[in-house]
Amino acid sequence: MKIEILGTGCAKCKKTEKIVREAVKEKGLNIEIEKVEEMDKIIDRGVMMTPAVVIDGEIKIVGRVPTKQEINQLL
Repeated sequence: MKIEILGTGCAKCKKTEKIVREAVKEKGLNIEIEKVEEMDKIIDRGVMMTPAVVIDGEIKIVGRVPTKQEINQLL
């Protein structure tokens, strides 16, 4: 499984990354997490609002900070 966090580095993007990393760590999963900050790459994915969470190439959350419970459900 691969999780990508799309965001330019704003506070909401950083919070999303923190929540995702905490959820993965708490579950003890070995999941690749990548932070994508390049606007061209984000737009190429069709994402116009950040932060966004992409799991295995599928956009799951866009334009808001998810809760840890939401991330746990997606894992």
